[in-house]
Amino acid sequence: MSTAAPRPSVLFVCVHNAGRSQMGAAFLAHLAGDAVEVRSAGSAPADAVNPAVAEAMKEVGVDISAETPKILTTEAVQSSDVVITMGCGDTCPVFPGKRYLDWQLDDPAGQGVDAVRPIRDEIERRVRALLAEFGIPAASA
Repeated sequence: MSTAAPRPSVLFVCVHNAGRSQMGAAFLAHLAGDAVEVRSAGSAPADAVNPAVAEAMKEVGVDISAETPKILTTEAVQSSDVVITMGCGDTCPVFPGKRYLDWQLDDPAGQGVDAVRPIRDEIERRVRALLAEFGIPAASA
């Protein structure tokens, strides 16, 4: 009887722009399926996903319009194998021995979906690289 390797748990964190963490989590969940446990969080509450972020994701076949941004907790960080911060490393709790990746992303020049698309595309590229590092084949987007 073989024992399956535990699936990695990844937490995306962005304090100032929760849409980035939601994009990262949505891409990872979409491309990895059940092979990775995925979460996202920010430090400030929000009632809904940024409409420009939802529209930009829908263009690539990922619907996040019904998601609600989550609040960052110490427990979420502590229980994740990999924590990916997006321009907010100084405000994320740090635990010794945990793996952190700081994905610095430029702020969009402007508003709306046109400003979000380049960030979306860069996040997708980085998520695909992360999956390759985990040895998990990415589904087609």
